Amino acid sequence: MTTTSTNAAATKMLVGLIGKGIQHSMTPAMQEQEAREHGIRMHYQLIDLAEPAAGEHDLGQLLQALRAIGFAGFNVTFPFKQAIMPLLDDLSEEARQIGAVNTVVNTGGRLVGHNTDSSGWAWGFRRALPAADLSRVVLLGAGGAGSAVADAALRLGAGHLTVVDIDAARIDALASRLNEQHGPGRVGATTDIAAALEGATGLIHATPTGMASMPGLPLPEHLLRPSLWVSEIVYFPLETALLKAARARGCATADGGGMAVGQAVDAFRLFTGLEPDAGRIDAHFRAMIAAKQASS
Repeated sequence: MTTTSTNAAATKMLVGLIGKGIQHSMTPAMQEQEAREHGIRMHYQLIDLAEPAAGEHDLGQLLQALRAIGFAGFNVTFPFKQAIMPLLDDLSEEARQIGAVNTVVNTGGRLVGHNTDSSGWAWGFRRALPAADLSRVVLLGAGGAGSAVADAALRLGAGHLTVVDIDAARIDALASRLNEQHGPGRVGATTDIAAALEGATGLIHATPTGMASMPGLPLPEHLLRPSLWVSEIVYFPLETALLKAARARGCATADGGGMAVGQAVDAFRLFTGLEPDAGRIDAHFRAMIAAKQASS
């Protein structure tokens, strides 16, 4: 097994995913299949800390174990994208600016955190909604994924971004940081989703609501209207309750599959040092989703 992400000659690689409620993740199959295309025998291990009490103490011990075992790297998902940051040896500049980590690379025994959520969301969004009006965008969810998507939306040219979350302190902190990085006055914060959506051109949903393990709508359905595009980050199920409601009301939509594939493409590059085929990964992902839907 290799403990460096840049050894293209490696024939075996051990990587994984840390999170809660991740048994339906498509990431292992996406990464392992693309690795086979490059002649690498990759094993992608799900590390599901599903115990409700699991927290930062368990996370710290886990990182030491992964380092000792020889993991080449691992992805990180809800709810550990921010909690893992102080436990790592170093951070990429992008991860530091975003304030969240979703990919960690073991480089010579040092665990270095990266963020591919931002670039991954942007990749999927541009493919699905290339003509979207970005003048007034609302982001629902200020956690690790939301922080990354906020950065991406502003880099894509969002004129004004309103961040909505039930945690007032968290949205205020995120808005302050984003205004400092991207220019004063571009980001606002509120706990009132109805007020935020007045006059908005688009909605990005970045909370876990809608996942198979957390079903439901993240906002009242009547707030959706045809002039509003909706971008979802949840990808299992691919057709979330939010997307179903949005399409029924005439909204243009982008499903969470785009971000899932985009972040996987960038993570594969970090893990292996090789250039992945994004179109091939996307086709594989869509085929897996279709197969799961057909069997359910």
